[in-house]
Amino acid sequence: MQTIAVAAISARAMADAAASDGFKVVALDLFGDVDTRRAASRWLPIGAPGSLQIDAASVLAALRTLAEDSEPVQGWIAGSGFEGEPDLLEEGAAVLPLIGTAPAAVRRLRDPAAFFGFLTAQVIPFPQVLLQPPEDPAGWLMKDAHGCGGWHVRHAPWSIDEPPSSHHYFQREMAGLPMSATFVANGRDVHVLGFNEQTVRRFGTRPFVFCGAVGPVPVSEDIARRVTAIARTLAVEFELRGLCSLDFMRDGDAIGVLEVNPRPPASMSLYRARAGSPGVMQAHLRACLHGELPPPVPSHAQEVEGIEIVFTRQPLQLDAAAAQRLAAWPGIRDLPEAGQRFEIDDPLCTLTASGSGAQQVRARLSEGRERLLQSLETKA
Repeated sequence: MQTIAVAAISARAMADAAASDGFKVVALDLFGDVDTRRAASRWLPIGAPGSLQIDAASVLAALRTLAEDSEPVQGWIAGSGFEGEPDLLEEGAAVLPLIGTAPAAVRRLRDPAAFFGFLTAQVIPFPQVLLQPPEDPAGWLMKDAHGCGGWHVRHAPWSIDEPPSSHHYFQREMAGLPMSATFVANGRDVHVLGFNEQTVRRFGTRPFVFCGAVGPVPVSEDIARRVTAIARTLAVEFELRGLCSLDFMRDGDAIGVLEVNPRPPASMSLYRARAGSPGVMQAHLRACLHGELPPPVPSHAQEVEGIEIVFTRQPLQLDAAAAQRLAAWPGIRDLPEAGQRFEIDDPLCTLTASGSGAQQVRARLSEGRERLLQSLETKA
């Protein structure tokens, strides 16, 4: 049995998928949730849970521990939180092989001038971008190309303690539905697993925080063809490898590219292995190490899956009784341990649901979220 390491702000989804695909898994993340530790043979912390930021020194220390271990670890896969850390990816790859898009490619991909300059040259549609603040900020957003989860997106007025840097940029807000395409790349081509609708919500001054996704959802043949062609073009230019996602806005027949996540995305949880096809983590390794993409599979009606991150609405102390109620909750993931303290807007857990369509799945997730939070808040 091969051993691989998965590292992210939350590594549970990757650890689950890798264990399901027959790997022995070492998980590196901030939370060490109950189900993360259950899926992994070992867990190593790489930051404080409340920070929602990876600590570089902890990552490198954990990778050195694995590299020096008597049991060989084939390599490590970087997930959410590493997209803005190409230097850390580079340092980590020198300690233990990185299984994914190369750090140099991530650096170019997360450089707004390079990324949007390439889109312009290829006539790929995207909402207008400026590298300096617009004279009239109405209708513009400030974004951080090194951020993730939408926590970095701001409407004007922008705080003076967040001055623009080389990785900040300004993007005109586009109407429509936020979507993503989940795909596997080998640097030359892509295999699109499916298209997803994203759930974003406002948290205080943060208008577009990622809260989950529903998919696969149907899109027109024309949009599927155009988005797939864009993903393929980006995979070649930026040498994308393994599981990735392309975020875009869809407004009727119009699309606007937002960004590419060059690592396993949260939406990977929506795609279960089909008969005759590898699981998503097997597909990731085959694409990265051997250049193999999953085989084409006949299209057929597929149940829609959904995930939603549940954020606390008030401070919570998770006692033993509350932890037991959570553990028994249907469809729950990222299960916290008893004794944990949560402040307002902290991620608490993730709910899952399935159904025949996106609307039904969203309704089930919304109902589950409200019931879960009310259950905890009335006993807090």
